[in-house]
Amino acid sequence: MAETLPPIFCAIDTNDLDHAKALAAAMQKAGCGIKLGLEFFNAFGPRGVQEIKDSYEELPLFLDLKYHDIPNTVAGALRAIARLAPAYLNVHASGGKAMMQAGLEALREESDKIGVPTPKLLAVTMLTSLDEDTLAQTGFQPGMPDRVQQLARLTQESGLDGVVCSAREIEELRGLCGPEFALMVPGIRPAGTDAGDQKRVMTPEEALQKGATHLVIGRPITGTADPAAAAAGILQSLEKQAA
Repeated sequence: MAETLPPIFCAIDTNDLDHAKALAAAMQKAGCGIKLGLEFFNAFGPRGVQEIKDSYEELPLFLDLKYHDIPNTVAGALRAIARLAPAYLNVHASGGKAMMQAGLEALREESDKIGVPTPKLLAVTMLTSLDEDTLAQTGFQPGMPDRVQQLARLTQESGLDGVVCSAREIEELRGLCGPEFALMVPGIRPAGTDAGDQKRVMTPEEALQKGATHLVIGRPITGTADPAAAAAGILQSLEKQAA
C-alpha cells in the first residue's frame, strides 16, 4: 500500500462490538492502527469488520486471522476476505511454501478483480507465547532463533511482504531479509507493564531501534482508563527517540 502506515497497531481482543468501536475511535484519535483477531472475527465475522471500517475509514487495519490449511483452502479464504481490504493479513509460515504462494496469488487476483488495494500478506513465524519447552512439545527441532529464521526465509522466498515475529528476533531477521521486509512485532510492553502471557517481550523504543516495522500493543493501551492518551504517549516516546 502506498500510504505510510503507523508504527503501532493496537490489539483489540474483544467480543463486545461497542467496546471495539470505542477503542477504534480512540486509536483513530491517537494516530494508531488497530488489529482485529480471532475473538472479534468469530463473534462478528466480516460484517463486524466492515462496520468498524465504515465507521473509521482512515483507520489502518491488521486483520490477524493466521490462516493455516491446505493451499486451496487458504487461497479460497484469502480470496473471500480480500473485499475487506485491510492493510495487513496473515497466514502461518509453517503451512509451507505452496500454501503461502497460493494464498498470495489468490489475494492479488481477487483484489485486482474487485478494485481494492491488495493487502500486505505476512506470515507468522513462531507465536510469541512459545518458548523452547513448548517448541519441543510441538515437535519442532530445538533452537527458537533458527526455526524463526528458517520460516522467515521461506516466507520471503514465497513472495510475501513480511513476517510476524518476536521482538527477540528483530535484529537477525532485519539482517537476513533486508530493509523492505516488514516485521510486525507483538509482545511489546512499555517499561513497567506486565508481560502477561507473552514470553518474548521488549519495550516499544527497543523494538523500533532494532528494526521493527510495526508494533502490536494490546493491554498496555486497552487496559487503561484513557486508551487514546496511552497510545499517544507511546507514539510521542517513539517520536522523541527518532528525533
